[in-house]
Amino acid sequence: MWDLVTSQFSFTALWSPVFLAGTVVAALLYLAVVGPLRSRFTHAVPVPWYKKMSFVAGLFAFYLGFGGPVYLIGHLMFSAHMFKMAFVYFITPPLLMFGTPAWLVRPLFRYRAVEKLFKIVMHPFPSLFMFNLLVSLYHIPQLFDHLMANYTLHIGYQAVLFVTALFMWWQVLTPLPEFDRLSDIKKIAYVFANSALLLPACALIIFADHTIYATYTDPAKWATALGYCLPAGTTVPPQLFETFSLLSPMEDQQLGGIVMKLTQETVFMIVLGHIFYHWVKKEKKVVDIQDFQRYPRLSNK
Repeated sequence: MWDLVTSQFSFTALWSPVFLAGTVVAALLYLAVVGPLRSRFTHAVPVPWYKKMSFVAGLFAFYLGFGGPVYLIGHLMFSAHMFKMAFVYFITPPLLMFGTPAWLVRPLFRYRAVEKLFKIVMHPFPSLFMFNLLVSLYHIPQLFDHLMANYTLHIGYQAVLFVTALFMWWQVLTPLPEFDRLSDIKKIAYVFANSALLLPACALIIFADHTIYATYTDPAKWATALGYCLPAGTTVPPQLFETFSLLSPMEDQQLGGIVMKLTQETVFMIVLGHIFYHWVKKEKKVVDIQDFQRYPRLSNK
């Protein structure tokens, strides 16, 4: 597949050099701020290496989904498009939030009005339902095909989806303790609720008895959608559609739904493990403190 793609598309089309350069600059700027420039921030503390790696990985995950080869291949095959969706909305936000130190974002909320507005906008229930509603609507065949054929609308919808994904993930991985509204058990329930709300959209794709997206079955519409992610002036002959028909449209569609659901569930399981680990850690601290208060001399031995 990779040899076929590289033989048909230029380096610029595949790698989006400007986007790549911007991602590298953003990564270097982050490393500088949490490293040598950290002293300029109030109450700044060193950021562990694994958190730095997480944030940088999140930046490059965002790049691969919206500017790298995954983005282009996602216009060739529906299954790749669904992998890109899972990559951008279920992998990128957790990586970015895990790697963001509290002292870096806390200055954004120095004004009380901004803090109050943010708490209203970031309420757990609207964040939960808004993201899942937009994802479900996106996969309605008529809306999906319309968005894929209209570049501005498509980019706008994807941007709104990403913002709502950040809102959703903020509820379970917020870097700011003062915005951590949910207890650990509620966070676990929140993750399970996300999984349940996304199930209908994935089931629609996996268990449909016919192909439902014209973008990946009609050569003319496929060529139009693909043309939007290529350098300006590039024309895509509809005949190229047959070249990339590695799977039947039905198999490609079913694989896309499976990829989306498996990626999402894998990330959710990792996040659940993270939440459970910190829950147990906090409970152990409580027990240790209680033991110390009950038996101070024994605890000092």
